Amino acid sequence: MLSTLKQLFGFGPKIDFTELLKQNALILDVRTNNEFKAGNIKKSINIPVDVLHKNINKLKDKNRPIVTCCASGARSGMAKRYLKSQGYTQVYNGGGWKSLQSKI
Repeated sequence: MLSTLKQLFGFGPKIDFTELLKQNALILDVRTNNEFKAGNIKKSINIPVDVLHKNINKLKDKNRPIVTCCASGARSGMAKRYLKSQGYTQVYNGGGWKSLQSKI
């Protein structure tokens, strides 16, 4: 439980998002289509979290690193948990897309 709380509040291990991109990571933006159209990270794909289960077939390689992002980190956290439950092995919550963009 302590490790869950640490991760929830950002005290977990630091993630090198630039290195993940070098490893061909996919940036998955789980905001609504309108939010995505208003601004996004170049080369990211948009699958809103509420329809992720219907579009999971678009994420073919379960071993490819996936970095989820949204507006604040809440929906991307939900997407991360869902993808992990479906057998995706390398899923990282990038948090808010603007913050993630500044880290890469």
